[in-house]
Amino acid sequence: MAKVLISMPEQFLDQIDAVAGNENRTRSELIREALRTYIHRNTKYNAQAANKNAEILEALLD
Repeated sequence: MAKVLISMPEQFLDQIDAVAGNENRTRSELIREALRTYIHRNTKYNAQAANKNAEILEALLD
């Protein structure tokens, strides 16, 4: 598995560690899950936006 170095404010990292600790997960597991959720939501949103744009274009062309 690849490793990635990121920078963030210490307070944010403390919050991440608190959530990870409460869920009995590692920091890495929590961040991976957060990114998976973000990517899934973003992909879904973009697909919906593309469908809406296609509908608008189709209506304009009729």
